[in-house]
Amino acid sequence: MGRSVNHQRERLLDMKLEFDDSRLASQLFGPHNQYLKLMGERIGVRLESRGNAVTVTAPEGEEGGESAEALAAQVLTQLYAMLKAGKKIYPQDVDFACRILMRQPSADVGEVFKGDVYATSGKRTVSPKSLNQREYLDAIRQYDLTFGIGPAGTGKTYLAVAMAVGALLRREVKRIVLTRPAVEAGEKLGFLPGDLAEKINPYLRPLYDALHDMLDFPRMQEYQETGVIEVAPLAFMRGRTLNDAFIILDEAQNTTPEQMKMFLTRLGFGSRAVITGDVTQIDLPVHARSGLLNARTVLDGVKGVKFILFDEHDVIRHPLVGRIVRAYDQHDTIRTE
Repeated sequence: MGRSVNHQRERLLDMKLEFDDSRLASQLFGPHNQYLKLMGERIGVRLESRGNAVTVTAPEGEEGGESAEALAAQVLTQLYAMLKAGKKIYPQDVDFACRILMRQPSADVGEVFKGDVYATSGKRTVSPKSLNQREYLDAIRQYDLTFGIGPAGTGKTYLAVAMAVGALLRREVKRIVLTRPAVEAGEKLGFLPGDLAEKINPYLRPLYDALHDMLDFPRMQEYQETGVIEVAPLAFMRGRTLNDAFIILDEAQNTTPEQMKMFLTRLGFGSRAVITGDVTQIDLPVHARSGLLNARTVLDGVKGVKFILFDEHDVIRHPLVGRIVRAYDQHDTIRTE
């Protein structure tokens, strides 16, 4: 790969990068230069390809043009190295490579993305897409109890499910148990129509969605029928001890301290648990305490417990979701001032 720099006029810098493999260069640029366009929008530069080369140009009069072009060059170089190492890249990889390097210029994107958790039923791999996600997966591997706390779309539940399925298929655990509070914190299901399964399924649907991404339908059905995978409301955990299991409590912000304690004491030998929640979306009655917030205080510093905090930089859904989360945070800050 070659590189040349040409100062055309004040604050207008052209940087040209050339890549030695035309096939990989095409993958780097994306179909119809889609990845270059995405990168340009994210960083604030113009990227134009010709053959195996890319010209990076900062808009005239834009402050920080040189640093923006250097950032674009770094993103391109690191993604190209990933391709040369045999890893496919997708639009979200481009987006997150930009975010990671904008936040921490010294980061190695390939190292952050390294360590595939699981290949989904569609053969796409599940892997970390941010520094916090990488730390989260490392914590799940190292600790018996991991808390993932942060806004919607940061991959808290999805990555935990991927880790659970991977552990099951490697026979590190014998079963997976996924649970969440069904309605608010009281799990008041009686007024809903249908039998128990019909009442609780709408509240457990996000967990099923993640599982169906990981497993094909016949295997998923077999695991549920044999009890290898159990998806149930939190109330069903009372009085049980779960050994050799990977247990996930989702939407934990909607537990009471009593429910959280009940859940935590279900952990048996050979088991590990992941608890996820978003403390900005608590649906409890106004004067009720959140079990998740309480656990952060009670369990702080307890050996074998790890808390990972996510923010809007970790949101892996549509880029608009990150902007929405940031806007709400700013609005809440203004209201409290």
